[in-house]
Amino acid sequence: MRVMGVDPGLTRCGLALIETEPGRAVTALDVDVVRTTAQQKLEHRLRAVHAMADEWMEIHRPDVIAIERVFAQNQVSTAMGTAQAAGVVALAAAYRDIPVAFHTPSEVKAAITGSGRADKKQMTLMITRILGLQKPPSPADAADALALAVCHSWRAPMQGRVASHDGHIARSRAGFESKVAAAREAAASTAHGGRSAAADQERARAAARGMARTKGVRW
Repeated sequence: MRVMGVDPGLTRCGLALIETEPGRAVTALDVDVVRTTAQQKLEHRLRAVHAMADEWMEIHRPDVIAIERVFAQNQVSTAMGTAQAAGVVALAAAYRDIPVAFHTPSEVKAAITGSGRADKKQMTLMITRILGLQKPPSPADAADALALAVCHSWRAPMQGRVASHDGHIARSRAGFESKVAAAREAAASTAHGGRSAAADQERARAAARGMARTKGVRW
């Protein structure tokens, strides 16, 4: 499976491509950073990010795109730009029918280092070791994009098993509910049939009493 990792941003947008192998083995295939400047118009910056991401998808044909999920904390304007960059990448993927997965920074850190609070230095060190790179990827956006791709490649099988398990539970529940509904319907039908039979018997007895009265028989 080929995973394209995207660390979204307007000033720097990290792009990375890895390929998964049996087990947890992963190989880095390519990495790059899209750069724009604050002097450019917003729409031009977004166009540059979209164009580069789309070009990558055309060349590398990834099976899935892993994008960092954006959270707005103190720097709202920065978060907005990051979210917009993530949006145009997701749009490019949608046009090509490539599935998109979003991962939070803490998810990525936990997957790569074992701690959701790892810093940039720890992340860069670990991703360099995991991928067997000769030197740390630079800038940090490139390392983050690689980490996103690796994170998804490791989490996807587990997510697939969870989804399969949830689907099995849902099907089992649906089957159980169907059986319960059928049993209730059968019980209601039986009860109705019993009431109908009792009513028929009562009508027969009433008719018999009527006939008996005409003959002088007392009940």
